[in-house]
Amino acid sequence: MGLLLAFVLIFPLGFIVHASPRFPGSLVGSLTGITAALLMLVPLVHVAARRIGPVGRWLEPRISKRTLLSIHIYAGVAGPILALVHAAHKYQSPLGIALTGTVILVVWSGFVGRYFLVQISKAIRARESELAALRLSIDVRTEAGTGVAVQLAKPSRWRFLFAPSDGFDSTDLTEAKRRAEALADTEYAVRAERAVSGLFGIWRTIHIATGTLLYALLLLHIWAGYYFGFRWL
Repeated sequence: MGLLLAFVLIFPLGFIVHASPRFPGSLVGSLTGITAALLMLVPLVHVAARRIGPVGRWLEPRISKRTLLSIHIYAGVAGPILALVHAAHKYQSPLGIALTGTVILVVWSGFVGRYFLVQISKAIRARESELAALRLSIDVRTEAGTGVAVQLAKPSRWRFLFAPSDGFDSTDLTEAKRRAEALADTEYAVRAERAVSGLFGIWRTIHIATGTLLYALLLLHIWAGYYFGFRWL
């Protein structure tokens, strides 16, 4: 998937060395564009299943959510790739340029939301589990060392009376310090990862907005092709 996404990003730059103005309107080019448009409509099934109750209830016993999401992802990448091939580096109209740029934004925002956000969420859950374990460990050791703390609170002139047999060990302080530092580091990591997650959450909004714009531009592009006529007809 990473290679396909890299192709989507790099392929449009080929206009520097190549352009085929006649390919998009040819028979092969038009069939490629039609296939791309149909594939780009497939992801709407997943959106409908999530947003429209009756559609989701009808699809749930027939196809799993994981499979539906996979179809959404692969169709959402294959369609734009064919659309870029259909364009053949012919960037001569504002509509074509806007459509190409929107396709790239939609694909990459979807990639960020699907893979990066999931990994960040998993990392946050793991950090929170680690944080809870550290806090529990420190609480247990604090309760166990309450007697030692009382002893240390006595006047310093009596300190020579305390022997190692009383249960006090300097390694306890070292261990407590190490656990406290680990707790502080983990809390900082959780806060940082939550901040990053919130930042990447903006990408989901961008994905929805650019997706809506993409379908609007796609309808306009299809209407323009129909209005001006298909050369191969």
